[in-house]
Amino acid sequence: MDPFKPLTRRPGQRQAEADRAAAAARLGLDPHRGRGAVSNRDGRFERFSHQAADDGWGRPEADEASAAREASGASADARRKTELRGVVARTALARNDSPDIPFDASINPYRGCEHGCIYCYARPSHAYLGLSPGLDFETVIEVKRGLAEALIRDLSKPGYVPSTITIGGNTDPYQPAEKTERLTRAAIEVLTRHRHPFAIITKSALVLRDLDLIAPAAAAGLAQVAVSVTTLDAGLARAMEPRAATPGRRIDAIRGLAAAGVPVTVMAAPLVPGLTDHELEGILAATAEAGAVRAGWIMLRLPREIAGLFEEWLRLERPTRAERVLAAVRATRGGALYDSGFGRRMTGTGTEAKLIADRFRLACRKLGLNQRSYKLTTALFTPPARPTKAERAGQMDLFGRG
Repeated sequence: MDPFKPLTRRPGQRQAEADRAAAAARLGLDPHRGRGAVSNRDGRFERFSHQAADDGWGRPEADEASAAREASGASADARRKTELRGVVARTALARNDSPDIPFDASINPYRGCEHGCIYCYARPSHAYLGLSPGLDFETVIEVKRGLAEALIRDLSKPGYVPSTITIGGNTDPYQPAEKTERLTRAAIEVLTRHRHPFAIITKSALVLRDLDLIAPAAAAGLAQVAVSVTTLDAGLARAMEPRAATPGRRIDAIRGLAAAGVPVTVMAAPLVPGLTDHELEGILAATAEAGAVRAGWIMLRLPREIAGLFEEWLRLERPTRAERVLAAVRATRGGALYDSGFGRRMTGTGTEAKLIADRFRLACRKLGLNQRSYKLTTALFTPPARPTKAERAGQMDLFGRG
């Protein structure tokens, strides 16, 4: 069964779809069913830029052709398949020294993310690959082959000092490709084998697949999981995060993790001013009831190409609220759509941002969230045996280690 094809048509749905198609043509956008971005706008490093133009197919005179396509079973929105590209992982660990990011080492098994969250702060990184932060980001996924072996090399380096490794600091480690590629699980197997602390950030219920590894690690003080919940509105989530788990499935994941003894943090992130910020208390209450013990929040971030991509999406998917939402975002960013300053980019500034921060603190106090910390231990780490010179050269050791 196609999960993106409605089983039945609701009253007025055909007209709504026609109106949306007409709006897309008018705005010069190219929506694809089951995708977040509504264009494939050029990355910032490209020599040339492309401008979409209305070719008339969204106008009333095209209705007859649209009806014919629909009668034949063709989608009003084009479908774009996901392409997985294998790349060799030369190293597994990424380092950062940002003062407002609570970890300095991370593992990202995939570049790009099929979840397609329109607000994803990782989208601009696809421009470094010569790809668009728009549709390319969610349809052209780089898969890091040999990630587990690269991680072993990183952990066995002379002078390596263990600290908590975050799995998924950039793109989701449990996106759809993980079902078959299993790179995240392979990395967790290495970390648990060598008793290395790790934290996972995801919005996927697929994390429950690896409870056999995560739960024992958590019992030893070596693992914790953060689950992102952006909205409890399934309709909004479907438009904004089209291939991510539904809000209900994420809450089920929190419940399953907590029942297995894994410390769970809920991330109400990002909060979109004027669109999802009113749900803050509801998100915290629902996830605390499911077993979350800690919580955090992050204001919507729109660096580089994301600002244009988000505005396109907003004007197509929520046209009557677009101006209100953009004004609310600017009210938290000093009049701009984004402020990249450390200490401000995660929380925003101004009266509205302060009110959200105050509401968060009050809700956490009421619900008993953030009452204790869960510091993971590095004392149990056992480094992998360093490969011999022959092994590094790809040869077998004559003395039996091969």
